[in-house]
Amino acid sequence: MKITAIILFIVMYIVMIIFSKKRAVAAITTAALFLLLTILPIGDIPILDLSDVPRVIDWNVIMMITGTMVIVDFFIESGMPSVIAEWLLKVAKNVMWVTILLSLFSGIISAFIDNVATVLMVAPIAIVICKKLNISPVATVVCISVSSNLQGAATLVGDTTSIMLAGAANMNFADFFVMHGKPCMFFATELGALLTIPIMMIMFRKDKAPVSSNEHTKVTDYFPSVMMVSYVLALIIASFIDGTPACINGIICLTGAVITIIVEALICRNKKGVMHAVKGVDIDMIFLLMGLFCVIGGIKNVGVIDDLAAIIADAGAGNRFLLFTIVVWGSVLISAFIDNIPYVATMLPILGSVAATLGLEPYFLYFGLLVGATLGGNLTPIGASANIAGVGMLRKEGYEVSFPAFMKIGVPFTLTAVMSGYLYIWFIWA
Repeated sequence: MKITAIILFIVMYIVMIIFSKKRAVAAITTAALFLLLTILPIGDIPILDLSDVPRVIDWNVIMMITGTMVIVDFFIESGMPSVIAEWLLKVAKNVMWVTILLSLFSGIISAFIDNVATVLMVAPIAIVICKKLNISPVATVVCISVSSNLQGAATLVGDTTSIMLAGAANMNFADFFVMHGKPCMFFATELGALLTIPIMMIMFRKDKAPVSSNEHTKVTDYFPSVMMVSYVLALIIASFIDGTPACINGIICLTGAVITIIVEALICRNKKGVMHAVKGVDIDMIFLLMGLFCVIGGIKNVGVIDDLAAIIADAGAGNRFLLFTIVVWGSVLISAFIDNIPYVATMLPILGSVAATLGLEPYFLYFGLLVGATLGGNLTPIGASANIAGVGMLRKEGYEVSFPAFMKIGVPFTLTAVMSGYLYIWFIWA
């Protein structure tokens, strides 16, 4: 049954790579096959029993993602992000600083909002500005995309991979800032973001045309902004309360979403916005994660996770630095070409087993995985959903982005951010 489970897992991955829009179908189908093979009298080791399903699915992660999607949708529709961006344009001196400020702005927003949603908010503003200045928006939008992908790892709610890490490592919102008395992922990510500023100043040093903004977005609904701040504060407060349920973060996010829907529907009479937010929940993402949790639970039951952990531990040859290096840079290369969500979902339990086998604290391996897998996606235009969204928007505007054109920006960003995070995590956590 172990060989069967491995074959099905590999086939699932291949299908996900070739048919990216069918990732959820591939994961759910594989999970269903695991259940079927367990029910049928085949083999002596059950892959995935029906009773295992509620246990292997991380409901905290599912609730967090669902609740965050709803709140973010209302926040975007309120127009508040556009107001903030317009203010940034007023303080920018020239095109170079427009690119830098919009990139930093998208990164800050992305620390609390999904990366793709961030690109959908900020990139249109960049395209409008570049059209007015009669310059190509490609470089600016690419910077916005890679910057949003970079800082998604800064907080617990910034990216799906961060949420998954928090579930595996039992981390709360505050742990991403300071954990066990040590500065954590937020500072590793922000260090990389700061180091990309001189990179952008060099790349866009010739873009000195002056800019101005006459746009004025009117915010008609401030409640989504209040809720955005409130639910982040609630996550922070819950981080310092002992004895909270293991799924407290998910409860907070889902409760915030429900409150927002009720207020918008009954008090603000924003029925159109409610329908938009509900329809905007990425059902494919939810089913993808549920399917992946089941599949990983299945391969763990038959011992595949332990086998892979042993291989990685042997590759490290007892050298923690070599092991850490393999995790970080191996994740960079893999995530440059395949989606980092199934990769991280697979690697988290493997690294947990590696750490247990070697008698190590797993955190430096977990954080190395997050650095490599999250930032590695910036190497290519297909390595991260934010990049795909940005390139897609440019294509709709008539601008084709080739691999070399994207990598001209993506490679310096990635190498700078990964190297800084790699060294930071090693010296602070290893």
